[in-house]
Amino acid sequence: MAWFKRTKKGIQTATEDKKDVPKGLWYKSPTGKIVDAEQLEKNFYVSPEDGYHVRIGSKEYFEILFDDAKYKELDKNLTAKDPLKFEDTKKYPDRLKDAQEKTGLKDAIRTGVGKSKGKDLVVVCMDFRFVGGSMGSVVGEKIARAADYCIEHKLPLMIISKSGGARMQEAVYSLMQMAKTSVKLAQLADAKLPYISLCTDPTTGGTTASFAMLGDINISEPGALIGFAGPRVVKDTTGKDLPEGFQRSEFLLEHGFLDFITQRKELKNKINLYIDLILNQPIRA
Repeated sequence: MAWFKRTKKGIQTATEDKKDVPKGLWYKSPTGKIVDAEQLEKNFYVSPEDGYHVRIGSKEYFEILFDDAKYKELDKNLTAKDPLKFEDTKKYPDRLKDAQEKTGLKDAIRTGVGKSKGKDLVVVCMDFRFVGGSMGSVVGEKIARAADYCIEHKLPLMIISKSGGARMQEAVYSLMQMAKTSVKLAQLADAKLPYISLCTDPTTGGTTASFAMLGDINISEPGALIGFAGPRVVKDTTGKDLPEGFQRSEFLLEHGFLDFITQRKELKNKINLYIDLILNQPIRA
C-alpha cells in the first residue's frame, strides 16, 4: 500500500492563494518584453524596453498633465439614458450598469480642470475601458460643456481621444454628437481659444470623423491606431493589401493627417508649448 493516499480528488487550493508573487507585478508588452509594473508606472506607462505606449485612462492622463495631479472634475455625475429602449444580448441600462461597476466610471469620458505648468487647462479624456470608449450622448454633452466652460473662463482645451467609434445602443443620438461637438469647437475657435487634440490608441469611427481631427494642432502618441474604419474593414472593402503601418500614427504623420507625434514623457511640456505658441505668449520653461 502506498505510504501516501489522496483523500480528496483534484487540487483544492485556489490559484490566488498559491501565488507567491502579487498580481500585476509584471507587464508583458506586445513585443514580448517583460517590465516591472512599478517601473512602468514611473516611466509614464511606457515600456523602457521597447518604447511601447501602454493604453491608459483618464486617471493616468490627468496625473501626467496636471501639476501635482490636482484637478477638479466637471459634470462627473452625468450618465446616459435609454431613449430607444435598446436591447441586444442585454438591455442597454444593464450594460451601462455593468460597465460602471467594473470601471468605477460614469461613462466613457471625464473632464478635468487644473493647473498645468502653472496655468489653467481643461482636459477632456476618453476611457476605452468603458464600453470600448464608444461615443454616446454623454461624450458629446461633456465635450460641449467643456467648450462652454473654456469660453466662459477663457481657457485652452485639450481632448484625449481613445475610442472604438459611435455607441450603437444610442443609434442616431450617438451620430448627432459628431455635429454637436464640431459646432462647439467652432465656437471655441471663434473665441480665439486653443484646442489641442491628442489621438491615442485606438482613435476610430465617429471620433476621428469629428472632434479628434479638428484641433488647432493634432498630435498623437507613437504607434497609435487612428482611422475611421479599421484596417480589416478597409481591406475587405477595397480588396487590396494595405501599406505597411497603415493607419498608425507614423503613417498619418507622413501623409499630413497629424502635426506631431509626442512621447508620453514629453506630453505635458509639449502641450503647454503649443498653447503658448498659439496664444503668442511667453514660453514656459
